Amino acid sequence: MSAPFRSGFVAVFGRPNVGKSTLVNALVGRKVSIVSDHPQTTRRRITGVVNREGVQVVLLDLPGFQRPFDSLTRRMQTAVDDALGEVDAALVVLNVTESFGGGDRYILEAVAAADVPAVFVLNKADLVDEARLAERLAEARAIVGEREILVVSALRGRGLEDVLGRLSDAMPAGPRYFPEDQSSDQPIELLVAELIREQVLVRTREEVPHAVAVEVVDLEEREDRPLIEIQAQIIVESESQKAICVGKGGQVVKAIGSGARREIESLLGVQVFLSLRVKVRKRWRRDDRYVDHLL
Repeated sequence: MSAPFRSGFVAVFGRPNVGKSTLVNALVGRKVSIVSDHPQTTRRRITGVVNREGVQVVLLDLPGFQRPFDSLTRRMQTAVDDALGEVDAALVVLNVTESFGGGDRYILEAVAAADVPAVFVLNKADLVDEARLAERLAEARAIVGEREILVVSALRGRGLEDVLGRLSDAMPAGPRYFPEDQSSDQPIELLVAELIREQVLVRTREEVPHAVAVEVVDLEEREDRPLIEIQAQIIVESESQKAICVGKGGQVVKAIGSGARREIESLLGVQVFLSLRVKVRKRWRRDDRYVDHLL
């Protein structure tokens, strides 16, 4: 008699900028979550699907733990808080290049005390020496006790097979939640909007990233040739932020569009025509209805 198919959902926890999205992308084998050095890069729960022989692991990339201060961050934190009661396992990501703070300890203690299997990883191991690594391992073990802690580098692909092995072992018997060829449950419009926002984060200064959102206004596949036409708006909160996103002579928004178009074409496997405009919507992050519309 063959072993039953196993499947389950795994919440990926960690403070902002510990490398959760990079790790999820690496485990899935393709980009399902955008990546940048700015906090609040991940604003909604992103699903990444990993298929192995007899097992399906559904990773939920969550916003980083933080103190809520507006409608946007309250929703981000709620998504994180709710996850522990809904999943079959937890994956906790720590940044080995930094000393652990209160946020790290809160996450470690909450997950260690929860009634779910947990995998703990120290990420960015390619950036530290053995002495620093040993110091961080000791810090983590002081909190989680005898539980195993894996050392990984999501960027370099180090330790990923061990992580997948532990997560696969933790999955209960269950159905295949997603088709074998599906890597995420995000609608195309949301994926496209996130890839555009990623380019904004890469190419703008510190005063813009928190205040930027992207809304896809229209996405249409041409019938006469393999081409997808996309119209999207970059939303900011002030005229000064708009000026930064547009740039002198429109150079910044052109660079955003070029970078995003390449990412979208790689994702969709078809030529893309992308039209971008920058629009000011004051205090959009405090507007509950608009935040609901975006997320």
